Amino acid sequence: MSGAIEPVASGFLARYGERTHVAALGPGDSEVVLFDEQARPGFERGSGYWRAVVPREELEWLVLVRTVGAFGGEPCLVLDVSEENGEESLHIAYTGHSGLKAEALGYWMVDHGAYEVVVPREEVFSIRVERVPLPLVPAPAESEP
Repeated sequence: MSGAIEPVASGFLARYGERTHVAALGPGDSEVVLFDEQARPGFERGSGYWRAVVPREELEWLVLVRTVGAFGGEPCLVLDVSEENGEESLHIAYTGHSGLKAEALGYWMVDHGAYEVVVPREEVFSIRVERVPLPLVPAPAESEP
């Protein structure tokens, strides 16, 4: 792909036991599932990988990694990259706050309030990879009055 920053799939990363792992939130609010390609102490065999459920507070850090940019002057999330006939395209999701603007830019509604479109790579600007830190101790659930 052209450009210095290549879009990547969105997902979670966690630092645990001096290693960085691909992660998933859950199964409980205070737990994270860590994945590894090799057997590690405390990890169980999965289908083609090893996994371990650990308390969030035992992590060194937890982040959401996502690739973002701007299309038509509005913010977007890069979902995928494809190439056809030597031309690169980006599958993007609208992250602004106006469905009318999204539709005016050519996005199609995939669910209530969710818009996506595939556009040539050169039409998406300010592409960057964000690392959004997440708390290691989740916020307590609100109790109903």
